[in-house]
Amino acid sequence: MKITFSKKEKIFLSIFIAAYVVVAILNIQQLKKTPMEEIFGGLGKRWIVDINGFRFNPMTIMVGAGIAVLLILIAYRLRRFELVPNRKQALMESILETFYEIVDESIPDKRFVKPTFVIATTLFLFIAFSNVIGGAVPGINVVAAEDGSIQKITLFSDIWPAPTGDLNTNLTYAVLVLIISHVFAIKSKGFKEWLKTWFYPNPVMFPINLIGELAKPISHSLRLFGNIGGGAILVYILSYMTKYFFAPIVFWGFFGIFVGLVQAFVFSMLAVAYISSQLS
Repeated sequence: MKITFSKKEKIFLSIFIAAYVVVAILNIQQLKKTPMEEIFGGLGKRWIVDINGFRFNPMTIMVGAGIAVLLILIAYRLRRFELVPNRKQALMESILETFYEIVDESIPDKRFVKPTFVIATTLFLFIAFSNVIGGAVPGINVVAAEDGSIQKITLFSDIWPAPTGDLNTNLTYAVLVLIISHVFAIKSKGFKEWLKTWFYPNPVMFPINLIGELAKPISHSLRLFGNIGGGAILVYILSYMTKYFFAPIVFWGFFGIFVGLVQAFVFSMLAVAYISSQLS
């Protein structure tokens, strides 16, 4: 398949690659000046704020809110679909149509196809944007002290902190999917029939069924966290160790775009599968 670009697209790609090269040079120069102990000593540390025993990472909230606002703006711009779609509308229609077909084939009770479709596509878009900017876009790094105060902020020497690289974000979505799946099951089957499923096929199986349900959000969230959080650390280490011109860019692109989009799709499809299993 031959890919062709218009003049406007070629100019955009040229500017994007040039900016990326400049950022890579700045990144390499910064890494050369920094001792290895300083680079890897704080690897995995996060800017954590403790308010009355409630610990959270402010960057997760700020970046997550930014992505949510971005998605709302995109939805606002695409609220009116044209009869003859342009490229952006055609891309969005392709994504939504693919998801709807998968959900329609997976959900046995057709009353819950539309709400499941909305949940799956919302999760996919948020996680996809989060993974891409977290793995493929050079951004900001915040170094914090033990008391949560900010010691140093550096630009373009690290990636944006993806909200999906924080286990709290992924676990929240996984628990939300678990609750929604059981609410749908109660509405579809009735409370008594739903209650019977906990003791199927025999009452002695209740502990096993309970453990199985509790394991769903754990495996659901850890899968995404391991790929995104682990990928970010791996990219960070390899970017320092290679010190070659395009290598960090390739790693950022691979983990941010390829792995990030695949993991977003896997997370949303698992959500559909969990809801479908409760409705079956």
